[in-house]
Amino acid sequence: MKWLNSLGELLYEVMSWLVSYPITLWRVITNPLAMMTYADSELRDTQDEQFSDTLNPPLFLVLSLLLTRAADEAIGGGTNPIVAKQTGLASLITDDTSFLVLRLLLFSMFPLMMATRFLRAQRVPVTRQRLKAPFYGQCYACAPFALFLGLATSLGHAAIPGGHTIGPVLATVALLGYLSAVTMWFAHHLKQSLWRGLLNAGRAFVQAAVASFVIAALFVLR
Repeated sequence: MKWLNSLGELLYEVMSWLVSYPITLWRVITNPLAMMTYADSELRDTQDEQFSDTLNPPLFLVLSLLLTRAADEAIGGGTNPIVAKQTGLASLITDDTSFLVLRLLLFSMFPLMMATRFLRAQRVPVTRQRLKAPFYGQCYACAPFALFLGLATSLGHAAIPGGHTIGPVLATVALLGYLSAVTMWFAHHLKQSLWRGLLNAGRAFVQAAVASFVIAALFVLR
């Protein structure tokens, strides 16, 4: 009976994502700054009351990456070259699950670097306790970026009419939307101009992009 009850709770949790995910995605797209601030406030509640009406930010990012993998399979088809490649570190990526973990690692660098830059701009020590709140908020902003960038990549490689045109446009919109959201977040919480916020956001973005590129190169190059 305990096993059946646990299975029932798991089923309800998974099915509730069908409602919570689009609600969370819509709120993040339409008002990213409010949702990033909401993540900070929710962490002050008790654990049972946190994120009761939305998905928690790390889970939101994970599900967004899972959707990109599903879209990649549906639009592009076939096996990803990294999964097919079995030389060097690529031999660790043997299936879709391990490839999802790799994607999660790459995109998690962006919330991590943004949160670290935020604490350094405040001139406070970077600790695990201080890092959690800004990291959670940044996961909200990064999830749509990862989702639409993944969709753009799939469209760019797909043999469908207009895919090679729609893909780059969607990727550009995703990038500009992400940078706009984190720029406003830096400017609001650090009480600085949008220009200074853009400098902080750009610096953290470049650091995250370089780190992700290096990690990805280890798996691609022989």
